Amino acid sequence: MKIRFLSYKSLPGIKKTALISWPFIAALLVFILVSFAVRHPQMVEEHYSKSVYPKVAILFSGISNLIPFSLWDIFWVIFILLIIFGIVLVVIQRVKIIWFGLRIAQVLAVLYTIFYLVWGLNYFRPGLENRIGWKKHKPDAKVFRSVLDSMISHTNSSFIKILSDDYPAIDSLVELSYSKNSSTLGINYPNGLRRPKTTLFSSLFAKSGVSGYFGPFFNEIHLNYYLLPMEYPFVLAHEKAHQFGITNEAEANLAAFIVCTTSEDQRLQYSGYVNLLVYFLSDAGSLKDTKEFIRKINKPVIHNLRFQRSHWQGLRNTALDEVQTAANNAYLKTNHIDEGVKNYSQVVGLVLSWYYNQSQKVK
Repeated sequence: MKIRFLSYKSLPGIKKTALISWPFIAALLVFILVSFAVRHPQMVEEHYSKSVYPKVAILFSGISNLIPFSLWDIFWVIFILLIIFGIVLVVIQRVKIIWFGLRIAQVLAVLYTIFYLVWGLNYFRPGLENRIGWKKHKPDAKVFRSVLDSMISHTNSSFIKILSDDYPAIDSLVELSYSKNSSTLGINYPNGLRRPKTTLFSSLFAKSGVSGYFGPFFNEIHLNYYLLPMEYPFVLAHEKAHQFGITNEAEANLAAFIVCTTSEDQRLQYSGYVNLLVYFLSDAGSLKDTKEFIRKINKPVIHNLRFQRSHWQGLRNTALDEVQTAANNAYLKTNHIDEGVKNYSQVVGLVLSWYYNQSQKVK
């Protein structure tokens, strides 16, 4: 049986050239747009993040919300299977390698174009502090110690056992808190729909240390099946921050912290404080009195933190984790997050700035 594939041989020269080249022309135009966006963040904010993207989010999330499973995960399964099928056809000489390579290049060019048009341009909007008019503040060691002490106190007082049965209620509570904090975070609410989906590759992602991710192509929020209940509200809020157009990882962590800790629900409060406490304790490692701070943490919280660490270490595959970290690092730097994966931990500085600006409001 002879397999027939799309061929441009019978087409006139102009049509043939147009069909071959249009994905690359589109990608080139988007590349030029990205280069312009990098230099004009305020224009990105006004004409894309506040105007175009909310409409895109409403459309795409409205469609994906109807599907209970991840469309993006399914897309990658089909894409990888087609690549394997194509390689087999090349090996048995049913198709030419140039034809196959051209099709792959066209698909990648289309994906590049779609990525920036439907979400990626948000990477080039102004930083959160500029968007919402925070006063610049350079925290010192004294401020850090004070906030760390407060963080420990709040974590201790808000401690509560969270159950997986609580997840639907937690989703609604996170939405409610985002609605109340929309002006504080400078986001467009409701900005479409947000239906949390469990990624089909939870085991693989757990091995590489990924607790969740936002899929911009279908405007989908993905959570890892292996998430601990104590992590669920915070990670859910973090991924929802990306859906609202917050691309910076530190800013998404800050949004999750604010959304969780300003909620009236104790489960959200505890998740917000305990997950941020991990970042603060990491930064506190260089302090001479670090152990004094650790002694202030109540035993139930210590137990949770130790279990969280052992849980993910038990799932971790060193090789996969390193590959994923390197890939994510390159991805973030490509999109002008110069710190790469270190950007996640920069939430500490943002939280200090958050506390400073809140204190200024009181005055």
